Amino acid sequence: MYNLLMKELKIGVNPFFYILPILTGSLMLIPGWLYFLVILYFCFITVPNMLGGYKSQNDLMFTSMLPVSKADIVKAKVAFIVILELLHVVIAFIFGLISVRLYPDLTYYFFSPSFGFWGLCFVMLAIFNIILIPMYFKTAYKYGAATIASTIAAILFAGGAEWLGVQNSYMFDLFKGNGADNFAVHLFILAAGIVIFAIFTVIAYHIANKRFLKVEI
Repeated sequence: MYNLLMKELKIGVNPFFYILPILTGSLMLIPGWLYFLVILYFCFITVPNMLGGYKSQNDLMFTSMLPVSKADIVKAKVAFIVILELLHVVIAFIFGLISVRLYPDLTYYFFSPSFGFWGLCFVMLAIFNIILIPMYFKTAYKYGAATIASTIAAILFAGGAEWLGVQNSYMFDLFKGNGADNFAVHLFILAAGIVIFAIFTVIAYHIANKRFLKVEI
């Protein structure tokens, strides 16, 4: 498993995709921007390129020739996806802290980079994972439908959350009104988002593992 993960980290994606989180994360410095897009760029750019690279390099055939189990193959790839997701979130979070310091009196129409917002981002990625990973490992080769379906689901969540943040009085107050300064509540939302992300990803792994066992290589 460890060696497989090292393989993914070294040749799983072009090194540019380790720099991309810095480029997209810097978009957090745009005042009042639609910050969900910063994390969605992972869905738009990194995942399709990564899975497309696996297909073009015939990674499935190469990996299956190694003395490893199918469960370890799934585990390594899922762990690699999670590492890339966390890299995007952590770097964007750092830029978000800088953004808050740069514009302390800014009035936000969309969500501000609060702790609660990052909790919502983790939920968005949880939804993305639970659709993408099981769908992809049904063949571990075809990725088009999986990336489209999971990305659309993530966009719908982000759009729905932003709509509620404007139209729903409770959500508006929580993220843009008096509740925006309630650190304890926002920290709870962040913790809940992380838990949901972990649970959904583990469920996605188990479903993917069962499906991949049926794949004839």
